[in-house]
Amino acid sequence: MPEFRLRNPDPSDEPVIVGMSGGVDSSVAALRLLEQGRRVEGLFMKNWDEDDGTEYCTALADLEDAQRIADRLGIKLHTANFAAEYWNNVFEAFLAAYRIHRTPNPDVLCNREIKFQVFVEYAEMLGAGRIATGHYARVEHLTENRARLRRAVDGGKDQTYFLQAVAGAQLARCEFPLGDIEKYEVRAIARKFGFHNHGKKDSTGICFIGERRFADFLARYVAAEAGVIESVEGEIVGEHRGLSFYTQGQRQGLGIGGRSRSADAPWYVVDKDVERNVLRVAQGSAHPALFHDWLAVDTLHWIDEAPELPLRCTAKVRYRQADQPCSIHRRADGSLRVAFDAPQRAVTPGQWVCLYDGDICLGGGVIEQRGYAGEAGAAA
Repeated sequence: MPEFRLRNPDPSDEPVIVGMSGGVDSSVAALRLLEQGRRVEGLFMKNWDEDDGTEYCTALADLEDAQRIADRLGIKLHTANFAAEYWNNVFEAFLAAYRIHRTPNPDVLCNREIKFQVFVEYAEMLGAGRIATGHYARVEHLTENRARLRRAVDGGKDQTYFLQAVAGAQLARCEFPLGDIEKYEVRAIARKFGFHNHGKKDSTGICFIGERRFADFLARYVAAEAGVIESVEGEIVGEHRGLSFYTQGQRQGLGIGGRSRSADAPWYVVDKDVERNVLRVAQGSAHPALFHDWLAVDTLHWIDEAPELPLRCTAKVRYRQADQPCSIHRRADGSLRVAFDAPQRAVTPGQWVCLYDGDICLGGGVIEQRGYAGEAGAAA
């Protein structure tokens, strides 16, 4: 196992505090900063009180992994419990959205409210000049309080979608040491330097749910009112357990079996009729009811200075989607309309639309409406 050959940092330098989760990405992020001769310290954040006696608690194991890496690197590891802030600023908003039958993205809020707000403030209390994380993204520092967010070199791991709501002033004080390398290189570096977590599985899903069934978790907090599932043609084809438990484009878990005189194509959620408590579905992944060619947001968050409108750019309405050409216009009521060149599948109110100019992430906003050109309100 090779020894570290690191430059000696100036003890008078303000430290860079790295958010260390116990995973391979944040571990290598800390190592790369040390290789630059930076003065580095780590911070392990506990954002969810998981001491509920279930098998889903990983916080203690993750803290142990982070401490082992900090010891290997010879850096100090701080710990902080942000569970109260997470509950108030992220989880309550998550539940509020589901209670009105929307599908929120807590990871976007967690970055904005916790990792690049509460963490930044806490790091300042510890004397940090900057913070760093293991996100796959790049930041271009323009001035002391301005920054431009760019996609990571590894397009398959790029996480700018989840960073779209972070303020530019916060990004100006942040570094992403992994933004210029590929994921396979990160694991190779970790293996080379004997990091015990070099093969640790990447975390997936929503952090506070873990590997448990989402519907079972949500049922603890959101009341369910059963109702009927209706096809877009008006035929009752099944029963739902509560509108909050379904999202646009969903195929699994509908419980619609084979039907006589019906095609074998699978069923998909296309809409929720909240007033009637009806879940509307259609057959076939290419059904026209699954597609919309515009969406509206009340407010767009711009990471840097707001561009002039109308604007031509690209957008995506979910993390793994390829960029889609679009135009942005301001509507008469002050909201903004994103009109796509081609119809988009499963545009979902409550999710975030992220905007790009080439490799620059411009920002984004929460989807409030969606529709088709020619409908009432489409061009308002």
